Amino acid sequence: MPAAKRSSSGPSGPSAAQIAPLAGVVPQSFYAREALTVARDLLGKLLRRDDVVLRITEVEAYRFPDDTANHCRVGRTERNASMWGPPGRAYVYLCYGLHNLLNLVTNRDGEGSAVLIRACEPVAGLPLIQGRRKLASDRPLLLTGPGKIGQALGLDPGWSHHPLYEPGGLTLHDAPPVTAILAGPRVGIDYAQPSDRAALWRLAIAGTRWVTVPGTLRPV
Repeated sequence: MPAAKRSSSGPSGPSAAQIAPLAGVVPQSFYAREALTVARDLLGKLLRRDDVVLRITEVEAYRFPDDTANHCRVGRTERNASMWGPPGRAYVYLCYGLHNLLNLVTNRDGEGSAVLIRACEPVAGLPLIQGRRKLASDRPLLLTGPGKIGQALGLDPGWSHHPLYEPGGLTLHDAPPVTAILAGPRVGIDYAQPSDRAALWRLAIAGTRWVTVPGTLRPV
């Protein structure tokens, strides 16, 4: 599979292009933990759908039970049903009628919680990514933003409930852990309580340009 151009190793560890072949699929038990813990551990891991492989560079945790930015704050609905579990499944929702956003369900079954994938770095399948994005670029603009991730992977809400821990379709693969992480407030949650708007539950790999709103991120 063709790989995207990228920089050499930085403070976050080896570049994604050096991780080959892909490690095994991450087991369901990985997701059955508190969302913020899972969010940190998702950084650097690899999402794969067929010939497209993306390295996760930025995430947001939506926690249970008291996070007023969490879609599950209103209880179980048809839209958020997959977010209630089991853990390790996809929750894909349509935002503003335009963008399909990928979330990975966490916590115990029945606890509505998930991690939003905000940004990634291309590892393989760059021509297909560019075709889906309708953008002939290998720069961060290609994959910095959650709607861009859904588009690059060819996702829609029909992917909700899909188990990422089973081979085939959309899967998550292990990769070396990152050692330098940034944190900042989540984006686009003006409806939430002030304490939740200020919470540093957006995490990103330090030393990469493949992040959104870098000015609000700080080392942790």
